[in-house]
Amino acid sequence: MFEISNLPTLNAILNTTSAVLLVVGYVFIRNQKIEQHKKCMLAAFGVSVLFLISYCIYHANAGSTKFLHEGWIRPVYFTILISHIILAFIIVPLALITLYFAWREKFDKHRRIAKVTLPIWLYVSVTGVIIYLMLYQMG
Repeated sequence: MFEISNLPTLNAILNTTSAVLLVVGYVFIRNQKIEQHKKCMLAAFGVSVLFLISYCIYHANAGSTKFLHEGWIRPVYFTILISHIILAFIIVPLALITLYFAWREKFDKHRRIAKVTLPIWLYVSVTGVIIYLMLYQMG
């Protein structure tokens, strides 16, 4: 049965999947496997869109989740969270522009912006999982 409380776990799975697809897609393009690269990156984008939908549904229904831990971990958590939020806003237009250039076969522009997009997108995906672990899995 579906419960809103299960969405954070689903979101972490989607972020993990996105990160794996991004890395595999990068390996494919480094090995000139263009079709495989294209499929991986489109899948990463699709998974990220599913994440965003799931994230919005969760927070529209559950609100925000407070980080209850004290001590040295608190500033670590908020440093990760703040950088994650800022870069999550930045990655949306960057990913769209990067995909647009590939779609239009403007590969020189695609390559140039992808060098910026990939590390930011990967950071956002990985820190999303770290935030999940810190919020929901830390004892």
